[in-house]
Amino acid sequence: MTELRAVDAGPSAKTLSRAVYEYAALCSSLLLFAVLCLSYSLFAVPLYVLLPRHTARRLGRLGIMMGFRLYAQWLKSIGAYALDLRAIDSLRDAGPLILAPNHPSLIDAILIVTRLPNLSCVMKSDLMGNILLGPGARLARYIRNGSPRQMVREAIADLGQGGTVLLFPEGTRTTRAPVDMPTKSVGVIARRAGVPVQTLLIETDSMFLRKGCPMWTRPSLPIIYRVRLGRRFDPPCDPEAFRLELDRYYRSELQHGLPRAAD
Repeated sequence: MTELRAVDAGPSAKTLSRAVYEYAALCSSLLLFAVLCLSYSLFAVPLYVLLPRHTARRLGRLGIMMGFRLYAQWLKSIGAYALDLRAIDSLRDAGPLILAPNHPSLIDAILIVTRLPNLSCVMKSDLMGNILLGPGARLARYIRNGSPRQMVREAIADLGQGGTVLLFPEGTRTTRAPVDMPTKSVGVIARRAGVPVQTLLIETDSMFLRKGCPMWTRPSLPIIYRVRLGRRFDPPCDPEAFRLELDRYYRSELQHGLPRAAD
């Protein structure tokens, strides 16, 4: 009878240990993210005031890339994520380009930024006032999405200086898999700037950090996360037709996806 109780206790103890590990990984990752962002913000505020615009832009983007790369390495080292971001590296010297990924989870921009030193993100305007993300984003001259006209103008100016602009065509995280209908913004910017659109295909097996999933929900680890290079589109003549073409393309490439882990 004693032996039977010992055998029965095994799986329960293993499950408990797994849960403790996953919660510890989640909490430590969120804490590290906050510490990294806050520390960088303390440097970014005076640098934004003191440095010339061009220098601030270059250093700001490099600093964000390095900080988020450190964070991604941490996620890998503790077994939280199994990351495959190598495909993005081939775009480092691609010249003016719009990156257009699908947007399954909250961490997408953070992981893409880790691979490219001259990347400008189109961000929600309210995040520019966030104490963790705002100072660094302003130093790097990231682009606000508050006013469509201003967003388009700033994106075109950035591309004209040789930058790469990261813009999620869905506008927000995906609400209905595999992808939501893209907006016209990508096509409008690409047409006016005369630059191509490079699609990125993000695949993950977890619901963690997806739309509607609470941040404190314990994920099953490791989360498999992969980015593939998709098709590169020439600057479109008709932004409306282009967004429909993008939608068809994303759906054809993402309809199967990765097997979903049990969160």
